[in-house]
This record gives sequence, structure tokens and C-alpha cells, in this order.
Amino acid sequence: MTFAAVVVRESEDGVRACVEEIEMEMLPDRDVTIRVLYSTLNYKDGMVMAGIGRIVRTYPHVPGVDLVGEVVESRSPLWSQGDKVIVTGFRMGEISFGGYAQYARVDASWIVPLPDRLSAFDAMALGTAGLTAMLGVMALEAHGLVPSDDATLVTGAAGGVGSVAVSLLSTLGYRVSASTGRTEEEPYLRLLGASEIVPRRELEEPSSRPLESERWNGAIDSVGGTTLARLLGQLASGSSVAAVGLAGGSSFQASVLPLLLRGVNILGIDSVMTPLELRRRAWERLALTMAPGRLADMTTTVELQSLPALGTEILKGRVRGRVVVRVSDEER
Repeated sequence: MTFAAVVVRESEDGVRACVEEIEMEMLPDRDVTIRVLYSTLNYKDGMVMAGIGRIVRTYPHVPGVDLVGEVVESRSPLWSQGDKVIVTGFRMGEISFGGYAQYARVDASWIVPLPDRLSAFDAMALGTAGLTAMLGVMALEAHGLVPSDDATLVTGAAGGVGSVAVSLLSTLGYRVSASTGRTEEEPYLRLLGASEIVPRRELEEPSSRPLESERWNGAIDSVGGTTLARLLGQLASGSSVAAVGLAGGSSFQASVLPLLLRGVNILGIDSVMTPLELRRRAWERLALTMAPGRLADMTTTVELQSLPALGTEILKGRVRGRVVVRVSDEER
């Protein structure tokens, strides 16, 4: 039996991704075999397809850090044939074959059930980006964030995590300020619920003052770098930033004064190794909160064949919102 997959191979000329027909024997020996219905395109997938960062050490490799599908075979008592399931994180698509194939094998301990309120398509319209955004919202709420007239900031707002974060926060009653370097995306961000657009340049330049005027009652930051350092000095007393990404750099230089004089918190969000129980709660809350219409506003659907080219585009910051990959037909 053969099936379609995006395969990344390494040669003397570098790393290259293309769609191939592969055999079931190529899949890893793991507990549960899933017929993949949909996957997604994430920044990390672009890095894997381009061979950036030494994320993958063994080739050939199948990328795809997300998948939703149907169990076709299970050696685990936890899952049965016909179960609809979601798998994200746990280094799938990095050290193990991922969701860019019509079949995948994964550990039973990586799987969460597809919530009743979510379709398979909508689950991947959310994907790791949606899970990360919800984990960020939940962390901020656990540290005291509540809806008010004050603004909650989302950086990198036109990207995948940012788009979902803007929509989630606005749906939950927060007043959202969306920061982006793509001014042409203002109508899109307002459609998702942003009440204010903050040009990226306002946050990407270092400040000479460790404390600025209190501007935000909380933030979800997918940029990192100078942006994270700058917004720390603009957070209100006792508020927090959920750090979820590093599109603007993996390191930053900042003063500790916002932490000491305003009690500001930096909350690190790791969606890769999040424990299963927290994952389940986050997915259930996503199913309750995200309206399908909002998801449609931020989602583009593509086929496997489009992924190698789109991987390059997402690394250049040219992909808006969420990209759902149709891997197999839902009905056989």
C-alpha cells in the first residue's frame, strides 16, 4: 500500500521537500495508526522543509506538527478504530514523522479526542496556533486578567497564533490592540475583533526608559526580541505577558524594573510538551469559544502539493492567518 506524503530529503545540494508516494513500512513503529484528514502550515513546518535550525537530524522525513484524523489501527486500549483524534506537539513532525502524509503513526499518549463541537476541519483551522493562543489566554487569566476597558495587546497579530489570539480575546470580551507590520491587514484584524491597530515600529525600537506609561493590561507576544523587551515597560502594574513565539528573535535585553516595581510577569507558553489534561481543557475551551465564522475569516485551504512553496512564504512572513492542508477526503 502506498500513499501521498510530503517528504524532505537531504543531498549534497541541500534539503528539499516534495510530494511522493511512500509505503506504510516507512512510518515509525508506534502504537496508533491514523488516517490523516487535515494538517496545518506552521512556521516550524517551513523551517523543517527548508532544513533550517537542525530541527530534523534524520532524513528522509515527513513534516507536519499538527494532524486531525481517524484511528484505523491501535495497539493501545486508550484508542479504538474509528475514533476521531487530534495530535499536536510532542516533537511530531520534528523527530517523528508528522501530519503531511495520508497516514501517520503516533504514541497513544500524544492524542486528544476531537471535541464534539469541533469539525475535523475547524480543529486544524486552530491547530497548534489555536492551542498556543488558548494556553496563553488561560495563563493570563490564571494571573488575574479579566475583561475591562483597558487594552490587551497581541503582537504578530496577522500571523497564525496572533490571528487566533485576537479572535479569542475579543470573543471573550477583551478590548484588543493588534500589533502588526503589515498595515494592509488592518481590515482583516478588525474583522477578527481588534479595536486598535498598533504599527509594529512602535514596539520594535528599544526604549531609553525601562518604565513607560502603563498601556496594556496584558499581552500575548509571538514576536519576542526587542518587541517583548519594549512591551514589558508598557504593561500595567500586576499584569502579565504570555510569551508564545520568537518571530522577531530568540533573545532580548530588558530591565528588571517592570518586574520589581510593577510586579509584571513573563509567562512562558510551551505548547509542544503541554501535559495531556491541560491540552484537553484547552481544546474543549476552544470548541466552546471559537465561532466557525471567525475561523473561516482567517483560514485558507490548500493541498499537499502546495506545501513546499508555502513553506518558503511563511518564513518570509507572507502568510496571513491559518492555512489548513487537506490531506485526505473526509469520506471514503
